[in-house]
Amino acid sequence: MNQTATGDKGMSLTTKVLIGMGAGFLLGVILNALQIQAINTHFVSGFLGMIGRMFVNALSMLVVPLVFFSLICGVAGIGDIRILGRVGGKSFGLYLLTTATAIAVAIVMALVVGPGNGFVMEGVDTAGVTAREAPSVWETFAAIVPRNPVAAFAGGEMLQIIFYTIILGVAALMLGERSKPFVEACEYMNELMMKVVQIVMAFAPIGVFCLICKTFTEQGIGLFIPVLTYVLVLVAALLLHLFGTLMLYLKVFSGLSPIIFLKKIRPAQIFAFSTASSNATIPVTLRCVTERMGVNNSVASFTVPFGATINMDGTAIMQGVATVFLANVYGIDLGLGGYLTVIAMAVLASIGTAGVPGVGLVMLTMVLSQVGLPLEGIALILGVDRLMDMIRTAVNISGDAVVTTIVAKTEGQIDMAAYLDPDTGERVDDNLEIDPAVEAELARYAKPH
Repeated sequence: MNQTATGDKGMSLTTKVLIGMGAGFLLGVILNALQIQAINTHFVSGFLGMIGRMFVNALSMLVVPLVFFSLICGVAGIGDIRILGRVGGKSFGLYLLTTATAIAVAIVMALVVGPGNGFVMEGVDTAGVTAREAPSVWETFAAIVPRNPVAAFAGGEMLQIIFYTIILGVAALMLGERSKPFVEACEYMNELMMKVVQIVMAFAPIGVFCLICKTFTEQGIGLFIPVLTYVLVLVAALLLHLFGTLMLYLKVFSGLSPIIFLKKIRPAQIFAFSTASSNATIPVTLRCVTERMGVNNSVASFTVPFGATINMDGTAIMQGVATVFLANVYGIDLGLGGYLTVIAMAVLASIGTAGVPGVGLVMLTMVLSQVGLPLEGIALILGVDRLMDMIRTAVNISGDAVVTTIVAKTEGQIDMAAYLDPDTGERVDDNLEIDPAVEAELARYAKPH
């Protein structure tokens, strides 16, 4: 019998990932200080970069099939189109509320502290900074409906995938009993994809180590000094939103304990920090909210991928702080109207922007061009953006989980016993052993008769 099932807990996967993260940070800082060209080129950028990219690709590989099959099962599990509409409406409203609150808090904090006052620009490389035209509200919503579902799946267009899958699930509901084989097949595929997630996650400590080591070897800590006030205000605003605003919303709208929530969402936060991608973290976030918090898959399968696409709390906070910082650097007074425009633009841009690394800077060009700030100023924060992206992605997925939990609680779709039990869903080593008896039985069925 497996030892982990008999009481020998061993080391949890989360602990292993934290150890990998800490080791990667220490080695990265040391290698950055040494600056040995051969090691940085071949070992860090080459080997570690390859392993880290393979891990992120493996997580991203899971997203589209996992979202599709999980969402089909979720729609079938709800069984009532009106309830589905209510879940969608609540999710959309709460995501917009948290994003708008996030950037408003960030702007107020930045205006009080005043990052960028007295900043002297020297040797800033402003090449290659170009604006992206902001889409209109109508274009944003029109783009949700895919012209070609196959292209949407191939391109990972999450909003279009969600829209198409919901339509497919609703059509299956309308066909009634005839859809039973289809739904059962999707339920099997959903379980199969969760097993693939389990396999990929077994390599997480190694992947996280490589990602963190490469980041800190290349970036170092010295980049923070010229823009220290910007970094400090941004980190403070992110932490205030995570531990203050989001936890307040969780308590007010659901009555659930924020302390339990923060403990149970920690694995997803770690992976979000490591990958800097909300989309790549979807499989981990789904596991946390369903297995650890007891949220029914019928809710989580919709709200988590939906939030990973449209809920950009951390990114909105960055845009707010960066806008104030650059306005102070250039001595431009945006006024109340300018900052209200920033809030509106950030909320709008977050709806149709993919949850992938570096997308915050693309969104920032839209905001700056809208309020008339020089795009060249983005070069001032380029150096620290990768590390800031890691933190704000952890905040992004925390917002996804908060809204998911609130919606599930208000819909009666959460197992409170599982939520309150601190050990529910706590994984030690995922059992990846293949039972010889099961293997032999499967082989017998697979042989031609």
